[in-house]
Amino acid sequence: MPFSSLKKRLGNYIAQEGKKPGEGPPDLDQLWRDFNQRLNGLFGGGKNRGSNSGGGGGNGGGDMKGASFTFGAVASVAALVWLASGAFIVQEGQTGVVTTFGKFSHTTPAGFNWRWPYPFQANEIVNVSQVRTVEVGYRGSAKTKMASEALMLTEDENIIDIQFAVQYKLSDPVKWLYANRDAEDTVRQVAETAIREIVGRSKMDFVLYEGREKVATDTQQLMQAILDRYNSGAQVTNVTMQGVQPPEQVQASFDDAVKAGQDRERQKNEGQAYANDIVPKARGAAFRLIQEAEAYRAMTVQNATGNTDRFKSVLTEYQKAPAVTRDRMYLDTMQQIFSNTSKVMVDSKAGSNLLYLPLDKLIAQVAATEGRAASVTPPPPTAVLLPPEPTPDPNRRDSRSRESSRDREGR
Repeated sequence: MPFSSLKKRLGNYIAQEGKKPGEGPPDLDQLWRDFNQRLNGLFGGGKNRGSNSGGGGGNGGGDMKGASFTFGAVASVAALVWLASGAFIVQEGQTGVVTTFGKFSHTTPAGFNWRWPYPFQANEIVNVSQVRTVEVGYRGSAKTKMASEALMLTEDENIIDIQFAVQYKLSDPVKWLYANRDAEDTVRQVAETAIREIVGRSKMDFVLYEGREKVATDTQQLMQAILDRYNSGAQVTNVTMQGVQPPEQVQASFDDAVKAGQDRERQKNEGQAYANDIVPKARGAAFRLIQEAEAYRAMTVQNATGNTDRFKSVLTEYQKAPAVTRDRMYLDTMQQIFSNTSKVMVDSKAGSNLLYLPLDKLIAQVAATEGRAASVTPPPPTAVLLPPEPTPDPNRRDSRSRESSRDREGR
């Protein structure tokens, strides 16, 4: 743009702004000279003031000098603006990366920073506190599946559908920016590679059920090892399994197989519960029978031993007095027999008739009258059984008659 046109426009602007009510338009030349003098005073141009006070020829020279000074001022302002363009602010949790002619130079902390403006240096701000997420097997939601990423082969040659998400942060912004061409895509490819390796070493049932957490942990460790070898500058913080299932084409058959396996486990559990109930009882009964048999054997042995000792003692006494011992044994035997019965048999000499005496009923009536029937058991009836008569002996007929009479008197 010509300088005269710039001067005319500046004069019109000053005339419009400096015009007051009731006054005429100001002198443009005088305003222009005042403006140049002020600029000269600011930038050291005071020694040209004398030349501007001359005649008309002097005014032409002053205009040329003013024009050159204005160009220098504009250049200075442009230089200041250019230098100011190198200033930048880094927020908390971020890191500034400065490059010199496209090559990494240094990093800057949070706060106000300055670098050389374009084209010497450039800067890029990287958020190192942000938790970034990479999705494998789906995008956005589980419904938008990526079959090429989700389908994987297990060790037992089965195909499963896995969808998972990887969360990571930046540990080194310089490596993140310059070590790999596409850092985020690198993280996704590393995640897919790691989980395919882990799944390929595991059984299908392990991945579907009890091994989900272990698969996620092993995938995170393997991912971190690969990313460190690639100098990616990323730190994996978490691997979350979003969905692990068989492919949709075989889902119905797989559900049937799962139900059959559950039925098998249920029946096994029921059988084990029944065995846990029966076996201890059988073992207890067997142990009880063994103990009872041992007790019976011990009792039998002790009784036999006691009977043997008693027989030996009786034999000793019998050898000393056979008749007395025989009579005593006979009486003891009869006492034991009659102590267990309530009937008493009496031998009658007259016609050898057997008489029945209801002594048990008589004793019960007596006990009832005395009020002791409920608490006192009536003693068994006692009886005296006469020994058998010996063979008639003419020499001992009188003594036998006397003994019979004494026995009758005793009865």
